[in-house]
Formats: sequence, structure tokens, C-alpha cells
Amino acid sequence: MDRQMTRAAQEAYRARVRGCLLGGAIGDALGGPVEFDDGRTIVAAHPDGVRKFVAGGPGWPAGTVTDDTQMTLFTVEGLIRAGVRTDRGIGFTVAVVHHAYDRWLDTQLLPAPSGERDGWLQAEQWLYARRAPGNTCLSALTDARKGGNSIPQFGSQAANDSKGCGGVMRVAPFGLLPSNNAEWVFDAAAEAAGYTHGHVTGKLASGALAAIVYELNQGAELETALDSAQALLATKPGHEETSTALATARELAAGHLDAGPVTVELLGGGWIAEEALAISVYCALKYPEPDQFLDALALAVTHSGDSDSTGAICGNILGVLHGETALPAELVCTVEGRGTILQLADDLALEFTQAHRLHDDYGPHTAWRDRYPGW
Repeated sequence: MDRQMTRAAQEAYRARVRGCLLGGAIGDALGGPVEFDDGRTIVAAHPDGVRKFVAGGPGWPAGTVTDDTQMTLFTVEGLIRAGVRTDRGIGFTVAVVHHAYDRWLDTQLLPAPSGERDGWLQAEQWLYARRAPGNTCLSALTDARKGGNSIPQFGSQAANDSKGCGGVMRVAPFGLLPSNNAEWVFDAAAEAAGYTHGHVTGKLASGALAAIVYELNQGAELETALDSAQALLATKPGHEETSTALATARELAAGHLDAGPVTVELLGGGWIAEEALAISVYCALKYPEPDQFLDALALAVTHSGDSDSTGAICGNILGVLHGETALPAELVCTVEGRGTILQLADDLALEFTQAHRLHDDYGPHTAWRDRYPGW
């Protein structure tokens, strides 16, 4: 996927990648502390919606991200390592991302890096914090570790029927790959979601988000990106729940109901995949302009539901649409893990635009390969 781009195109691409990842982290950090509050309680404390970082309790300072951002970052690392792995003369292997999720599992089970893992991301101590990780993700990844003869079954789909939002909230990076094939992006993201969430809706909602991000990354307007993603979604068996949720979100956004928690909750709570996607799309459509970024995020997190996930997904969508300069500066400067997020964003852009300068076919180990081993 190493794409030769002009310098201007590379700069625009990097701005979208940074915007997507940082935007998702900001939305996540806004919503995390209020995730388990009902809409009325949130509005009473924040009449204009949650527009600044607040603490989530002991050990949860303002600006802290949750498992949504943690897993998104491991998705990025897995994609880069999958790119490096193609040096072996094989195709791009999505299962490398499953291996990355296994390293994320360490951050939830161990107090600190074990020293037994490779790559740099798993050594970041700040990631070793449990911020309400999804039980489905934990159990599915733990089951994969058991494998056969103690060998993890990377690439196997989860043996459950869950369509929780833990798949869709982490797959936006698939849409950031400079591929020429939207359907491949859709299917790859759906496969990655399926490592933990086995229900077809959980997979297809994830594929749809990646397809939306992909179209936006190609320069499409939001409505056009949604049209393209929904058309692709409609070709997939079992698409009906996700298609209906997206259509309802677009109808509500085009209607005259006030944009607030009551309207958002008509789309559900966001605990399941299609609802999380629908809420995020609705909020992005209500406030689609660059200077409305915070309005959209505030709407996306101020409701009786999975506020961190809907905030993260909305931030992913608007971040790739507008690029990093549209992000609220007062939140960018204090969001947890900003340095790591930007490192990964820039490294993703480097891997998929300038791989020819970073690693050679069957060549000696380079600093890049030490940073991103190809498995």
C-alpha cells in the first residue's frame, strides 16, 4: 500500500490522520467520566453539554482516555506492523492487528510492561490503566490466548454473538489506509471487529465506519461519504440493522427536532454497534463545520448511554473530515497520551506513503523494524 504522493498530498493526509486519532481521543476523554450517568444528570451538571474535560473519580483525572482510545492505538500499531510484514512477499495480513490486541490485553492484566514483548507501544506505562474495558473484548481476547497447545489463535473470529460497540469504537484507523479499494477497507475492519464481537451487526457497523472514514480521507464531503458507505453496506448479508440505524440517523439530522439528549436517545444508547455508529453520525451531521467540532462532540457525549464511545467515533469522523487544525486547542493540549497518539499518527502516515525509505525486502533489521516488528 506504499503510495507515492506529492508533498502537498502527504501533508494533507497526515493532517487527516492526526485529526482522526486525536479527535477520537478528545471525544473519548470528554465522554468517559459521564458514561454511566443519565442524560438529565449530565445536563444538570453541564447545561451546554460536556464541553471541557472533567475528572472521572479517583485515579481518573480530567482529560483521561479510556479503552476506546487504547484499543484504537493498538489498531494503528497493528496496521503498521502488518505493512512491515509484507516485506516477506506475502499480502497485507489483518490478523496482525489481532496480535496487537493481545498486547493491549497485557495492559489490562499486568501492572507494568513485562519486558517480554516487542515493539515500543506496549512499553508505554500510561497505557497500563483499566478504564472500564469491555468485558466482551477481555473475554474474547483471553479465549484467543488459550488457542491450541497454548498457541494464540490470531485471526480467528470470536465465538460469541455480541454486537457491543467494542468493535466499532476502535476500527477507524482502517479507513486511514491509502488503499484504492473501499470494499477491502470495509471487510478488513469488519474482520478486525470480529476478533472480539461475533455478531454480524457488530462487524458490519465497524466496516461501515471504516468505509465512511475512508471516503472522507479521500476528500469526500460527509453526505457523499455516507452515501458511498451505505451503498457498500447494503451489499453485505445481514446489513439491515446497521442500514436502518444509519438511515434513521440521517433522517433525524435532516429533521427539525432540537439537537439534544432527547433526540440523540431516539437512536438508542450507543451500547451496541449500530447505535453507537448512528449516534456519532447524527451528531456529526448536526454540526458538520470545522468551527462546530466541539458542538458535535458535546452533543455526542451528553446522553444516557455509552458516551465515551459515541464521542470517540464522532471525533474520528469529524477529525478525518476537517484535519487536526479544526480540533479544539484547549482540549488538544491536555488530552492524555497526546505525544503517543501523534507519534503513531505520523508513523502510520510514514509507513503507508514512504515505506520504501524505511524498510527493504529481506534487508537487515532497521530501526523501523525494531520499532514495528512484522508480526
